Amino acid sequence: MARRGITEPTEIQTLSIPDGLAGKDVCGKAPTGSGKTIAFGLVLVSKLKRAKPAQPTGLVLVPTRELAQQVCDEIDLLDASRTLRATAVFGGAGYGPQLRRVGSASIIVATPGRLEDLISRRDIDLRAVQIAVLDEADRMADMGFLPAVRKILDRVPTTRQVLLYSATLDGAVSELISRYQRNPVRHDASSPETVPDIEHVFELIPKDKRLNRIDELLQIHTQLILFCRTKHGSDRVARNLESEGNRCAIIHGNRSQAQRERALDDFRRGKARILVATDVAARGIHIDAVPCVVHWDPPDDPKDYVHRSGRTGRAGARGVVVSLVDPSQRRSVVRDMRSIDIDVQWATGEVAKRQRPGEMGWLAPRSAVKVPVTKVTEE
Repeated sequence: MARRGITEPTEIQTLSIPDGLAGKDVCGKAPTGSGKTIAFGLVLVSKLKRAKPAQPTGLVLVPTRELAQQVCDEIDLLDASRTLRATAVFGGAGYGPQLRRVGSASIIVATPGRLEDLISRRDIDLRAVQIAVLDEADRMADMGFLPAVRKILDRVPTTRQVLLYSATLDGAVSELISRYQRNPVRHDASSPETVPDIEHVFELIPKDKRLNRIDELLQIHTQLILFCRTKHGSDRVARNLESEGNRCAIIHGNRSQAQRERALDDFRRGKARILVATDVAARGIHIDAVPCVVHWDPPDDPKDYVHRSGRTGRAGARGVVVSLVDPSQRRSVVRDMRSIDIDVQWATGEVAKRQRPGEMGWLAPRSAVKVPVTKVTEE
């Protein structure tokens, strides 16, 4: 970790790792980008032993295929002894390569649907699982995965240790806690000091005038992630941006796993300056130091605004989120943002064009970000 420049633990790591190493069930509340993967990954690689074929001793459940692969890669990096092996299993990819890796893996990182398939095919046996991790449990609840999660956890030994991490711990997540954790130690790392440093701005701008705005943002920020509501809309926006000379990478549900991995790789390496995505990527990707997120379309669910915006301002870095809103959507956006405690102030005209981080017009949620809100003067 020191070779990677990681020398100080984050709050959720400081709070939860000792209890995890002590064998306690842990219930951790922490925002995206706060270091949860390392928090449970260190527990897994420190406590587990090499497993028998297709009988993993560690299990991590995640909501998306991109997150599965990234968690798997992180665990492999943490396994300094190289005695364990982690592998990712998820839908949208062939069974063959995944089955070959499952046979030699001690830790399985899986999306619930594909893991259910492997269990029903008797390709994997969970009776040896010693530690089970639920990562981003609230997102799995939002995506309708809880029936599958419950069926999977019912198959692991009752003596297992359960580590649960989520941005929220209410509703369906609380039911998982009461059913599958024994006297869990609860840790809340969502204090104002640890909440990501993200500034938000809302601009009224029709879609036919937005390409110039993206060019202006690219002059300020080296790269940005741009969220659209639909798959076809993502393709259309990407084509229009590329016609203006902006190299784009695209991620959505119609893209194959190979295409999605190539898109992420192009974006990470800087070959593409814009990553155009639907909400499939709102929690499914982790890229350090993304300076800016753009909402081309408002999300259908206000919670997805938080998840999309969480792609920036990670690991202590400062982030910027820009929402481009059609004037006809003004009232609905104000209503949706109010439901997640964001007080929208509109930046328009020359005010929006002049904005830079920290200048007039950059806004923050009242409770979610805990930084002063700057008022915007309407022109």
